[in-house]
Amino acid sequence: MGIFDKIRGEFIDIIEWTDDSRDTIVWRFPRYDNEIKMGAKLTVRESQAAVFVNEGQVADAYPPGMYTLQTQNMPIMSTLKGWKYGFNSPFKAEVYFVNTRQFTDLKWGTQNPVILRDAEFGMVRLRAFGGYAVRVVEPVALLKELAGTDPQFRTEEVSDYLRSMVISKLGPAIAAAQVPMLDLVTQQEQISGKIANALNLELREVGIEISKFMIENISVPPEVEAAMDKRTQMGVVGDLDQYTKFQSANAIEAAANNQGGAGEGLGIGLGMALGQRAAGPQQQPAPQQYQQQAPQQYQQPQYQQAPPQAQYQQQAPPPMPPPLPQGEQWFVGANGQQLGPFDRAGLGQQISSGTLAKDTLVWKAGMAQWTPASQVPEVSALFGAAPPPLPPS
Repeated sequence: MGIFDKIRGEFIDIIEWTDDSRDTIVWRFPRYDNEIKMGAKLTVRESQAAVFVNEGQVADAYPPGMYTLQTQNMPIMSTLKGWKYGFNSPFKAEVYFVNTRQFTDLKWGTQNPVILRDAEFGMVRLRAFGGYAVRVVEPVALLKELAGTDPQFRTEEVSDYLRSMVISKLGPAIAAAQVPMLDLVTQQEQISGKIANALNLELREVGIEISKFMIENISVPPEVEAAMDKRTQMGVVGDLDQYTKFQSANAIEAAANNQGGAGEGLGIGLGMALGQRAAGPQQQPAPQQYQQQAPQQYQQPQYQQAPPQAQYQQQAPPPMPPPLPQGEQWFVGANGQQLGPFDRAGLGQQISSGTLAKDTLVWKAGMAQWTPASQVPEVSALFGAAPPPLPPS
């Protein structure tokens, strides 16, 4: 490197910044030990601002445009530096480029639920999340209050601070809206505007503005969501009694289509349960219900129609004796026919008439088979007691 190149490198004559990131808010021009030459070119693009800092103090701020650094367009720098070095001498100053475009990729969310009082559900815990966009409106205030001497100030360095401010404004904004929890979705845009206005009142001091604030969702804890889903299902079903009957009818039809015995039994059981459910409340009203609705109409006729207990005792029939025990029942097989049943007296008459002889077969319950009368002790004893048949006339 020649001596002229070395001397030429000691002076900066072009100052500019082309942002190749999406999250840089402030970027410091890398001056190092070089001096800015009087008459150098400063290029400030759209969505940028350039701030000169000399010996810890803000000297000048430039909006978008191209500038030639001379005394006529650097009045503050001329005041600070010109008397010491001469108006045409090189000077040393820190140059900060501030990105003034909107940063739209910022998110917020409630790490812990916000507890509010709802007119319908009482005390509820709400969670919310969404996004927002910020931009720099006062570059000098941003450098003084937030960025400082950071050579590359990014959105991640300020996102936590902004998120905390959002959460602090969320609860009061929802409470001030006085909207029921179920209607919050219809008021999200109005609530977002109130939160953005409240935030901007505080952020103007640091040179930042919330250009867009969005609430994507406001939710309740999972157990409350499950209870609300149940309530929604009840509202969709409508009449629970009619719905139960409809479900039972579908179950009976499905069971009837089942070819197995279990399906048939299930269908019969469900049918009986459905019948009892349909008929029970109409045929068997609760006494207490009727007494509450019309006590005089239903209580007085009962005493007029129902006789006292003493009257029932007088009209009751006398007790009846139990039936006599039945005697033995005998059957006689005579002339190829079965005769009977006969008791012992009947057997004696059959002997007297000649129908029952000693070789005639007899049978009663408990005998294994038909047996001749002479071989059955109970019957053979009757032949001596019974008179013989009358002789022919």
